[in-house]
Amino acid sequence: MVAPSLPTKTLADVGGDMSKMTTYRQPDARMYEHSLDDALALGKPIVLEFATPGHCTVCDGQLQILKALLEKYQSQVLFLHMDQYQNPQAFKAYRVMGDPWTFFINAKGVVSGVQPGRMLYGEMEAGIKKILKAGTESGSG
Repeated sequence: MVAPSLPTKTLADVGGDMSKMTTYRQPDARMYEHSLDDALALGKPIVLEFATPGHCTVCDGQLQILKALLEKYQSQVLFLHMDQYQNPQAFKAYRVMGDPWTFFINAKGVVSGVQPGRMLYGEMEAGIKKILKAGTESGSG
């Protein structure tokens, strides 16, 4: 499936106020730099994390893992976090029915993996490696 492209809030849209982007207690600004439509237009692999820690305790741990992987893969992959309270239209477009929910999108904008629920570090990293590999193979989809 081709990843739905739509505008979502960025830090610039909210004057840099992280509390208007997420209910996460320890957010990383790099996850809020790009609107989803702009991120897809860049042609880089994307890890799109739907998590609302304000009402989901598992989401907090998921975002901790995401931040650790962001440190490792930030030069190769864009990491985007969508909080339901701030970007409900993205939850609807991707048909997310709970938190957390992770989408792995390759550089061509195709969703190559979806994982509802909690993921372990190794599982998330395997999803990242898959979308990175898809970008190096010709004719892959």
